[in-house]
Amino acid sequence: MEAVSRLEEPRLDPAAESRSSGVSWSAVAAGAFVTAAISFLLMMLGAGMGLSSISPWPDTASVSRIAPGAIVWIILVQLLSCCLGGYVAGRLRTKWVAVHDHEVYFRDTAHGLLVWAVSFVLASAFLSSFAASLARDATRTADDTRAGAGNYFVDTLFRAAPPADAAADLRARTEARTILARAVAQPERAADDKTYLASLVSTRTGISSSEAARRVDAAVAQSREAADAARKAVAHSLYWLVVALLAGAFGGSYAAIIGGRQRDRVHP
Repeated sequence: MEAVSRLEEPRLDPAAESRSSGVSWSAVAAGAFVTAAISFLLMMLGAGMGLSSISPWPDTASVSRIAPGAIVWIILVQLLSCCLGGYVAGRLRTKWVAVHDHEVYFRDTAHGLLVWAVSFVLASAFLSSFAASLARDATRTADDTRAGAGNYFVDTLFRAAPPADAAADLRARTEARTILARAVAQPERAADDKTYLASLVSTRTGISSSEAARRVDAAVAQSREAADAARKAVAHSLYWLVVALLAGAFGGSYAAIIGGRQRDRVHP
Protein backbone atom coordinates (compact mmCIF):
# COMPACT_ATOMS: atom_id res chain seq x y z
CA MET A 1 0.00 0.00 0.00
CA GLU A 2 2.85 2.38 0.76
CA ALA A 3 4.38 1.73 -2.66
CA VAL A 4 1.04 2.40 -4.37
CA SER A 5 0.58 5.68 -2.45
CA ARG A 6 4.06 6.75 -3.42
CA LEU A 7 3.30 6.04 -7.07
CA GLU A 8 0.11 8.10 -6.88
CA GLU A 9 1.90 11.15 -5.47
CA PRO A 10 2.76 13.71 -8.17
CA ARG A 11 6.44 14.00 -8.81
CA LEU A 12 7.54 17.60 -8.94
CA ASP A 13 10.46 18.85 -10.93
CA PRO A 14 12.37 21.21 -8.60
CA ALA A 15 14.08 22.95 -11.50
CA ALA A 16 10.81 23.58 -13.34
CA GLU A 17 9.12 24.77 -10.13
CA SER A 18 11.92 27.23 -9.39
CA ARG A 19 11.72 28.74 -12.86
CA SER A 20 7.94 29.16 -12.81
CA SER A 21 6.42 32.24 -11.17
CA GLY A 22 3.79 31.84 -8.52
CA VAL A 23 2.06 35.05 -9.60
CA SER A 24 0.38 35.74 -12.95
CA TRP A 25 0.82 39.50 -12.95
CA SER A 26 -1.03 39.95 -16.20
CA ALA A 27 -4.10 38.32 -14.68
CA VAL A 28 -3.71 40.38 -11.50
CA ALA A 29 -3.44 43.61 -13.52
CA ALA A 30 -6.52 42.72 -15.56
CA GLY A 31 -8.53 41.95 -12.43
CA ALA A 32 -7.32 45.13 -10.73
CA PHE A 33 -8.38 47.32 -13.66
CA VAL A 34 -11.78 45.61 -13.72
CA THR A 35 -12.15 46.15 -9.98
CA ALA A 36 -11.21 49.83 -10.18
CA ALA A 37 -13.54 50.48 -13.13
CA ILE A 38 -16.55 48.73 -11.60
CA SER A 39 -15.92 50.34 -8.22
CA PHE A 40 -15.72 53.83 -9.71
CA LEU A 41 -18.85 53.22 -11.79
CA LEU A 42 -20.87 51.97 -8.84
CA MET A 43 -19.64 54.78 -6.60
CA MET A 44 -20.80 57.37 -9.15
CA LEU A 45 -24.16 55.61 -9.31
CA GLY A 46 -24.45 55.62 -5.52
CA ALA A 47 -23.44 59.29 -5.32
CA GLY A 48 -26.10 60.17 -7.87
CA MET A 49 -28.78 58.27 -5.98
CA GLY A 50 -27.69 59.85 -2.69
CA LEU A 51 -27.78 63.38 -4.06
CA SER A 52 -31.19 62.70 -5.58
CA SER A 53 -32.50 61.59 -2.18
CA ILE A 54 -31.12 64.48 -0.13
CA SER A 55 -33.04 67.72 0.08
CA PRO A 56 -32.69 70.77 2.34
CA TRP A 57 -36.39 70.70 3.14
CA PRO A 58 -37.29 69.05 6.47
CA ASP A 59 -40.10 66.89 5.09
CA THR A 60 -37.80 64.88 2.81
CA ALA A 61 -35.00 62.39 3.40
CA SER A 62 -32.24 63.82 5.57
CA VAL A 63 -28.54 63.06 5.69
CA SER A 64 -28.93 61.11 8.94
CA ARG A 65 -31.34 58.71 7.22
CA ILE A 66 -29.23 58.43 4.08
CA ALA A 67 -25.98 57.66 5.97
CA PRO A 68 -26.80 53.98 6.82
CA GLY A 69 -27.74 53.33 3.21
CA ALA A 70 -24.49 54.93 2.05
CA ILE A 71 -22.50 52.63 4.35
CA VAL A 72 -24.28 49.54 3.03
CA TRP A 73 -23.76 50.75 -0.54
CA ILE A 74 -20.01 51.23 -0.04
CA ILE A 75 -19.69 47.70 1.36
CA LEU A 76 -21.68 46.28 -1.57
CA VAL A 77 -19.55 48.22 -4.04
CA GLN A 78 -16.37 46.78 -2.58
CA LEU A 79 -17.79 43.26 -2.55
CA LEU A 80 -19.14 43.34 -6.09
CA SER A 81 -16.15 45.03 -7.70
CA CYS A 82 -13.52 42.96 -5.89
CA CYS A 83 -15.41 39.71 -6.48
CA LEU A 84 -15.64 40.42 -10.19
CA GLY A 85 -11.97 41.43 -10.41
CA GLY A 86 -10.83 38.42 -8.39
CA TYR A 87 -12.90 36.06 -10.53
CA VAL A 88 -11.41 37.54 -13.71
CA ALA A 89 -7.90 37.12 -12.31
CA GLY A 90 -8.63 33.51 -11.33
CA ARG A 91 -9.91 32.65 -14.78
CA LEU A 92 -7.10 34.41 -16.64
CA ARG A 93 -4.13 33.24 -14.59
CA THR A 94 -1.72 30.67 -15.97
CA LYS A 95 -2.44 27.06 -15.11
CA TRP A 96 0.18 25.70 -12.79
CA VAL A 97 1.35 22.23 -13.77
CA ALA A 98 2.60 19.70 -11.19
CA VAL A 99 1.64 21.94 -8.26
CA HIS A 100 -0.09 20.59 -5.16
CA ASP A 101 -3.76 21.43 -4.67
CA HIS A 102 -3.07 23.27 -1.41
CA GLU A 103 -0.49 25.43 -3.15
CA VAL A 104 -2.96 26.19 -5.95
CA TYR A 105 -5.53 27.18 -3.32
CA PHE A 106 -3.04 29.51 -1.65
CA ARG A 107 -1.95 31.07 -4.94
CA ASP A 108 -5.52 31.72 -6.04
CA THR A 109 -6.24 33.35 -2.69
CA ALA A 110 -3.12 35.46 -3.05
CA HIS A 111 -4.16 36.48 -6.56
CA GLY A 112 -7.49 37.74 -5.28
CA LEU A 113 -5.78 39.65 -2.49
CA LEU A 114 -3.31 41.13 -4.99
CA VAL A 115 -6.19 42.24 -7.21
CA TRP A 116 -7.70 44.09 -4.27
CA ALA A 117 -4.36 45.64 -3.27
CA VAL A 118 -3.38 46.71 -6.80
CA SER A 119 -6.81 48.19 -7.49
CA PHE A 120 -6.62 50.13 -4.24
CA VAL A 121 -3.19 51.50 -5.18
CA LEU A 122 -4.40 52.34 -8.69
CA ALA A 123 -7.43 54.18 -7.37
CA SER A 124 -5.27 56.08 -4.89
CA ALA A 125 -2.73 57.02 -7.57
CA PHE A 126 -5.08 58.06 -10.36
CA LEU A 127 -7.61 59.75 -8.10
CA SER A 128 -5.10 61.50 -5.85
CA SER A 129 -5.68 64.90 -7.44
CA PHE A 130 -9.43 64.41 -7.35
CA ALA A 131 -9.25 63.27 -3.73
CA ALA A 132 -7.06 66.25 -2.86
CA SER A 133 -9.60 68.58 -4.44
CA LEU A 134 -12.41 66.92 -2.50
CA ALA A 135 -10.35 67.15 0.69
CA ARG A 136 -9.78 70.88 0.13
CA ASP A 137 -13.47 71.41 -0.53
CA ALA A 138 -14.38 69.34 2.52
CA THR A 139 -11.90 71.24 4.68
CA ARG A 140 -13.23 74.57 3.42
CA THR A 141 -16.79 73.41 4.04
CA ALA A 142 -15.89 72.17 7.50
CA ASP A 143 -14.18 75.47 8.31
CA ASP A 144 -17.20 77.39 7.07
CA THR A 145 -19.47 75.13 9.09
CA ARG A 146 -17.41 75.60 12.23
CA ALA A 147 -17.30 79.34 11.63
CA GLY A 148 -21.05 79.42 11.13
CA ALA A 149 -21.61 77.35 14.26
CA GLY A 150 -19.28 79.63 16.19
CA ASN A 151 -21.13 82.70 14.97
CA TYR A 152 -24.42 81.14 16.05
CA PHE A 153 -23.17 80.42 19.57
CA VAL A 154 -21.76 83.93 19.85
CA ASP A 155 -25.13 85.30 18.74
CA THR A 156 -26.82 83.36 21.54
CA LEU A 157 -24.59 85.18 24.01
CA PHE A 158 -25.59 88.67 22.88
CA ARG A 159 -29.30 88.24 22.37
CA ALA A 160 -31.18 91.12 23.92
CA ALA A 161 -34.64 92.65 23.81
CA PRO A 162 -34.80 94.91 21.92
CA PRO A 163 -31.89 93.79 19.69
CA ALA A 164 -28.82 95.99 19.91
CA ASP A 165 -27.13 97.70 17.01
CA ALA A 166 -25.08 95.10 15.10
CA ALA A 167 -22.37 97.60 14.18
CA ALA A 168 -21.87 98.60 17.80
CA ASP A 169 -21.61 94.96 18.89
CA LEU A 170 -19.12 93.95 16.18
CA ARG A 171 -16.02 94.44 18.31
CA ALA A 172 -17.56 92.71 21.31
CA ARG A 173 -18.72 89.78 19.22
CA THR A 174 -15.30 89.38 17.63
CA GLU A 175 -13.64 89.34 21.04
CA ALA A 176 -16.24 86.92 22.40
CA ARG A 177 -15.73 84.61 19.42
CA THR A 178 -12.00 84.40 20.11
CA ILE A 179 -12.52 83.70 23.81
CA LEU A 180 -15.22 81.11 23.06
CA ALA A 181 -13.01 79.29 20.54
CA ARG A 182 -10.20 79.07 23.09
CA ALA A 183 -12.59 77.86 25.79
CA VAL A 184 -13.84 75.08 23.51
CA ALA A 185 -10.30 73.99 22.58
CA GLN A 186 -9.01 73.91 26.17
CA PRO A 187 -10.06 71.11 28.56
CA GLU A 188 -10.58 73.63 31.35
CA ARG A 189 -11.58 77.23 30.93
CA ALA A 190 -9.59 79.99 32.52
CA ALA A 191 -11.48 81.71 35.30
CA ASP A 192 -10.56 85.19 34.12
CA ASP A 193 -11.77 84.44 30.57
CA LYS A 194 -15.08 83.18 31.91
CA THR A 195 -15.52 86.20 34.17
CA TYR A 196 -14.56 88.66 31.45
CA LEU A 197 -16.84 87.05 28.86
CA ALA A 198 -19.75 87.00 31.29
CA SER A 199 -19.21 90.67 32.12
CA LEU A 200 -18.97 91.50 28.42
CA VAL A 201 -22.27 89.75 27.71
CA SER A 202 -23.89 91.38 30.74
CA THR A 203 -22.75 94.85 29.65
CA ARG A 204 -23.90 94.51 26.04
CA THR A 205 -27.25 92.81 26.74
CA GLY A 206 -28.23 94.34 30.08
CA ILE A 207 -28.85 91.00 31.80
CA SER A 208 -27.56 90.05 35.23
CA SER A 209 -24.09 88.61 35.76
CA SER A 210 -25.46 85.21 36.83
CA GLU A 211 -27.64 84.97 33.72
CA ALA A 212 -24.66 85.99 31.55
CA ALA A 213 -22.52 83.31 33.20
CA ARG A 214 -25.21 80.71 32.47
CA ARG A 215 -25.28 81.83 28.83
CA VAL A 216 -21.52 81.46 28.58
CA ASP A 217 -21.60 77.96 30.12
CA ALA A 218 -24.39 76.90 27.76
CA ALA A 219 -22.59 78.28 24.69
CA VAL A 220 -19.34 76.50 25.59
CA ALA A 221 -21.17 73.22 26.24
CA GLN A 222 -23.07 73.39 22.95
CA SER A 223 -19.89 74.22 21.02
CA ARG A 224 -18.09 71.26 22.55
CA GLU A 225 -21.00 68.94 21.78
CA ALA A 226 -21.02 70.07 18.14
CA ALA A 227 -17.25 69.55 17.80
CA ASP A 228 -17.47 66.13 19.46
CA ALA A 229 -20.34 65.07 17.18
CA ALA A 230 -18.31 66.04 14.11
CA ARG A 231 -15.29 64.11 15.41
CA LYS A 232 -17.37 60.99 16.06
CA ALA A 233 -18.96 61.18 12.61
CA VAL A 234 -15.54 61.25 10.92
CA ALA A 235 -14.25 58.40 13.11
CA HIS A 236 -17.29 56.20 12.43
CA SER A 237 -17.04 56.80 8.69
CA LEU A 238 -13.40 55.70 8.75
CA TYR A 239 -14.29 52.57 10.72
CA TRP A 240 -16.96 51.59 8.21
CA LEU A 241 -14.58 52.32 5.33
CA VAL A 242 -12.09 49.86 6.81
CA VAL A 243 -14.88 47.28 7.12
CA ALA A 244 -15.81 47.81 3.47
CA LEU A 245 -12.19 47.42 2.34
CA LEU A 246 -11.75 44.23 4.35
CA ALA A 247 -14.97 42.87 2.87
CA GLY A 248 -13.63 43.64 -0.60
CA ALA A 249 -10.35 41.86 0.16
CA PHE A 250 -12.19 38.76 1.36
CA GLY A 251 -14.59 38.77 -1.59
CA GLY A 252 -11.81 39.18 -4.12
CA SER A 253 -9.79 36.33 -2.61
CA TYR A 254 -12.77 33.96 -2.54
CA ALA A 255 -13.84 34.85 -6.07
CA ALA A 256 -10.29 34.22 -7.30
CA ILE A 257 -10.47 30.71 -5.81
CA ILE A 258 -13.72 30.04 -7.67
CA GLY A 259 -12.29 31.42 -10.90
CA GLY A 260 -9.12 29.38 -10.52
CA ARG A 261 -11.08 26.17 -9.93
CA GLN A 262 -13.15 26.76 -13.03
CA ARG A 263 -9.97 27.54 -14.95
CA ASP A 264 -8.50 24.17 -13.89
CA ARG A 265 -11.91 22.47 -14.11
CA VAL A 266 -11.72 21.43 -10.48
CA HIS A 267 -15.02 21.12 -8.61
CA PRO A 268 -15.17 21.48 -4.83
